[in-house]
Amino acid sequence: MVAWFVPMLISLALNIIAYLLQPKPKTDQPASTEDMENPTAEAGRPIPVLFGTMTIKGTNILWYGEKQVTSYKKKTSSKK
Repeated sequence: MVAWFVPMLISLALNIIAYLLQPKPKTDQPASTEDMENPTAEAGRPIPVLFGTMTIKGTNILWYGEKQVTSYKKKTSSKK
């Protein structure tokens, strides 16, 4: 019974050490996904054709406008 128990413990210990020493994978996102967050205008980018209701991220447009909201107050005169 001891003849197979010692090699099993050695093999288990080596597997645990190998698991702890293996390199960890990197989880970096590619740079292209960061570029697609804001609308851009590029020549050669494909134009999607949609049917129905869908959300498109990173569209190819020519003008977007302001990315901030500015509120204005207008004074009204009570003269008639």
